Amino acid sequence: MTVSFHKYRKYFPGTGDLTDIGAENGKYYSVNVPLKDGIDDDSYLSIIKLVMNKVMQMFQPRAIVIQYGAYSLSGYRLGCFNLTLKGHEKCVELLKMWNQPILLQGGVGYTTKNMACCWTYESAVVLGEELANQLPYNDYFKFHGPDFQLHISHSNMTNKNIPKYLDKIKMHVFENLRMLPHAPGVQMQAIPEDGIKNESDDEEEGNPYQGISIRDSVKLAKGTGHRNHSCFKPGPQIAQADEEKGKQNAKEGQKEMTKELLDFCENATTADDSILKPNKSAAKKTEGGDRKASAKKKM
Repeated sequence: MTVSFHKYRKYFPGTGDLTDIGAENGKYYSVNVPLKDGIDDDSYLSIIKLVMNKVMQMFQPRAIVIQYGAYSLSGYRLGCFNLTLKGHEKCVELLKMWNQPILLQGGVGYTTKNMACCWTYESAVVLGEELANQLPYNDYFKFHGPDFQLHISHSNMTNKNIPKYLDKIKMHVFENLRMLPHAPGVQMQAIPEDGIKNESDDEEEGNPYQGISIRDSVKLAKGTGHRNHSCFKPGPQIAQADEEKGKQNAKEGQKEMTKELLDFCENATTADDSILKPNKSAAKKTEGGDRKASAKKKM
C-alpha cells in the first residue's frame, strides 16, 4: 500500500491524480491525495489523520515507511506549500501512535537549509530527542542565515485547500479503500499446549489423595516423611506399588472366579448323575416283586 500527499499539477511526470489507484493486482493499493497551493499545518494534519486512519483500518500494515520531502516546507517555490517543521512533527507523532516499526526516509528538496533542518528535526522526533531552536556554530553555519535557527516560519500564503475540496478528496479515497478486502481483526495463532489449563488437573493437584482411603493416605504420608497431606504427591515408586497391588488383586479375583466355576460344574455334574443313574433300592424292590409274581403263576 502506497499513500502519497503531494502537490499535483498536470506536468511531468503526470501521475498522482486522485484517479490513479493502481492496476491489475495492485488496483486500489495506490492512494493519491492531490493538494493545492498554500496548505498549512492544520489542514495538512486533518486530511492525513482522516486518510491514514482509514488506511490503517482497512490494510493494517505491519511496518510503516515515511518519506518526507522538504519541498512541502514553506519557502520552497516549486512545492508551493506552507508547512513548518512543527506540522511535520505532528504527522510523525500521528503515525507513531499505531506502535508499528517505522522506517524514516528523507525526501526530495532543493533548498539546502530546509532539507538539513527537516531531516535533522524529524530524526530527533522519531528518537524522542529534543533539539534547541538556536543552531550551534558549524562549518555550514552561514547557510542558515540570517536567523540561524532550526525552525522555519510559515508565510502569508493563501490556502487554496478549502474544507469542501478536502471533504471531496476524503470521500473519493474512502470509496476506493472500501474496495479492498478487509483485513482480519485478530491474527490467527496456534495455542501452545502448555497454555491450556485443564480444570480436572487443578482438582487433582488440589486433592492428591482423592480416591484413596484415609488410612492408606496416612500411611503414604508417613512413608515419605510428609506431615502436611496437602503438599504430598505420590512418587513413581508408590505408583508402581499400587500397580503391582492391583495386578495381584486381579489374579486373586480370577482364582476365586475359577474356583466358583469349578464348584458349580461339579455340583451340576453330581445332579445330572443322580438323575441318569437308576436307584439300586428301587431296582431291588422291582426285581423282588417280579420274582414273587412268577412264583404265584407257577402255583
